[in-house]
Amino acid sequence: MTTTADAPAHTPTKPADRWFPTACILCECNCGLEVALGGPEGRNLVKIRGDKRHPGSRGYTCEKPLRLDRYQNGRAERVLRPQRRRADGTFEEVSWEAAIGEISARLKEIGAAHGGDTIFYYGGGGQGNHLGGGYARATLAAYGAKFRSSALAQEKTGEFWVNANMLGAALVRSDLAQAQVAVFLGKNPWQSHGFPHARTVLREIARDPARTLVVIDPRRTESADLADIHLQVRPGRDAWLLAAMVAILIKDHLTADAWLDVHVTGLDDVRAAFTDVDVAAYCTIAGVSESLVREAVCRIAAAASVAVFEDLGIQMNHHSTLVSYLEKLIWLLTGNLAKPGTAFVPAALVPLASARKDNSLHNVVTPVTGSPVIGGLVACNVIPDEILTDHPKRFRAMLVESANPAHSLADSRRMTEALEALDVLVVIDVAMTETARLADYVLPAPTQFEKPEATFFNFEFPHNVFHLRPPILDAPEGPLEEAEIHARLVEASGALDPEVVARLAEAAEHGRMPFAAAFVSATMSDPALAGMAPVLLYRSLGPTLPDRMASASLLWGAAQLAFRANPTSVMAAGHASGDALFDAILAGPSGIVFADDSADPEAAVWSRVKTSDGKVHLGIPELLADVRALATTTPPGPTEEWPFVLSAGERRAFTANTIIRDPAWRRREEDGPLRISPNDAEKLGLTPGDEVVLETPAGRATARVSIDDGRQDGHIALPNGFGLDHVDDGDRIVTGIAPNSLTRGQDRDPYAGTPWHKFVPARLTPSP
Repeated sequence: MTTTADAPAHTPTKPADRWFPTACILCECNCGLEVALGGPEGRNLVKIRGDKRHPGSRGYTCEKPLRLDRYQNGRAERVLRPQRRRADGTFEEVSWEAAIGEISARLKEIGAAHGGDTIFYYGGGGQGNHLGGGYARATLAAYGAKFRSSALAQEKTGEFWVNANMLGAALVRSDLAQAQVAVFLGKNPWQSHGFPHARTVLREIARDPARTLVVIDPRRTESADLADIHLQVRPGRDAWLLAAMVAILIKDHLTADAWLDVHVTGLDDVRAAFTDVDVAAYCTIAGVSESLVREAVCRIAAAASVAVFEDLGIQMNHHSTLVSYLEKLIWLLTGNLAKPGTAFVPAALVPLASARKDNSLHNVVTPVTGSPVIGGLVACNVIPDEILTDHPKRFRAMLVESANPAHSLADSRRMTEALEALDVLVVIDVAMTETARLADYVLPAPTQFEKPEATFFNFEFPHNVFHLRPPILDAPEGPLEEAEIHARLVEASGALDPEVVARLAEAAEHGRMPFAAAFVSATMSDPALAGMAPVLLYRSLGPTLPDRMASASLLWGAAQLAFRANPTSVMAAGHASGDALFDAILAGPSGIVFADDSADPEAAVWSRVKTSDGKVHLGIPELLADVRALATTTPPGPTEEWPFVLSAGERRAFTANTIIRDPAWRRREEDGPLRISPNDAEKLGLTPGDEVVLETPAGRATARVSIDDGRQDGHIALPNGFGLDHVDDGDRIVTGIAPNSLTRGQDRDPYAGTPWHKFVPARLTPSP
């Protein structure tokens, strides 16, 4: 269905005849879209519809992308020229030459005095700008930087570590569309999506009497309303619930023993750890009926296929890494790997994270706090601790790209203090964000519609999809694509020999084969040069690509690596070589299938299990010790001082992190109200629309109340993506509450350092 987008009220719409392929940027699904342009200058997204040619989404969209004109043309304080901070805190416009030269000089000075490892990188994937983040690797190499992080380190690193230990692969997903039993843990896919055609799949499972939908969530969500079984666990007590479920499988002999005999090690250690689990007591702690838990477990054990999806509800909560482990034990003990409708390891074009041979948490740690670096990412919650110290290896410089840590990371006040304490802060972004306003330099980038873009959330199976999106608008004068920014920073460092670039550029003019030979020879002979490969590709191969597509040159290297790692899968998708895959990517404006595992999905998955013996390693000693410790651990919960548990950052119909800064994009709940149960509202004498003072150990705010009859007593929630500001008629206006003004950095998982944003102690007082 074609829908007219909600363009700014002052803009008359003049739809063009042509539809341009692009994609949504508001969740990890990145559904394919078609956009018609119009308005007085032809820059408004006046009509938006699902792209039926996209091989993943096939025309599917939710309601969110229909408002994307607010991203391109809304009130976002767009940056159009490089900005330099004056001594009085204001900004002045400078040339690109001055900005790059001064930034490079300061980074080299810091590196010379303190080491390149004191230069820290954050981001490279937010605000719809993903492709450019790949070029940051070259800048880090040029200046000797070693440490980086991104929003993934607030969410997925605990799961990455568990996956790597068990399967030797950081990324594991599930085939929900074909599962006989689908389990959602801390996940409401009706709103947060997370897999193709989420709402359609939910409805199909709910309507099929032969299939079962299980939702584990403290709130009765839209997904829970569709579920056959809703395990409404008490906030923060998922570990006891899942430990009880694993114990039932083991004690009642519901495990897939024949499959386990062939495919796993460490089974005896796992069985021993659950011998003394008191199922009835653990269900009581979790607040869920034992009979309902046993029904869910029996359906899982009896099913031909089970798929599980865990998400932020547990990944930003108590025992997050342990819960991730327990979740995987449930589907592994029942043999649900490498079959249709079960868990799988997908082929990757660009891996989001990689597993190390040594998956010890002490293998790589941060210089100040000794925090584990998992999947190459520093835990977000320790970043201020790595800056606000007199340690000789503290982070002194920070490059932030398409990210807003001053707003999106825990304890905004302390994060701001840390950013202000840096010797130099450089921000690359589209808009003057909360973080950009703290920067010494702000470097403007185009929007995702003004340059080639791609997203590396490629999780489909057995047909995996990649979508390189061509620009549909010209960028205004001033901004530079991130590839060009990083190329100039690398060149200014003096680390890249221009003669090498010239030789490779000459080779590229003679064709791909001579270029590939020259590129491999150059990078293999010089490890330092290999680190700067993205910029090498951009400067040499980039000019040979179609008009305005030079920054896609990074994907040539990705295509070669993808073909080398998964030749059978890539050839089955119709690509005879890495070059053929790259050419298909360039020629497919609506996306392509880059890997096809449909001929033998089981063999494909097992080929990507990279443990030392090719088997699943069930036992993780540290986490099995935590299982035993649950028996004597005091479960988290409300206290007399803090009688409520706040979920700080709930996904709702019109929330999208900080990608769209203009609040007018939201059709409802424009101020992001605090949701509270009817009983709690009655006790406090509150009615819808009333204001309350919300306090946590980190701060306080005034919120408008909304009554939610699906919510447990004592459990309240604020949405994500609020607390941003914009200028309206000269006044700076903040809409809603910034959740991280109410969270603390020390509240984090002991293994991965992921935050406990879904369990924030709180109290409420009616406003006078």
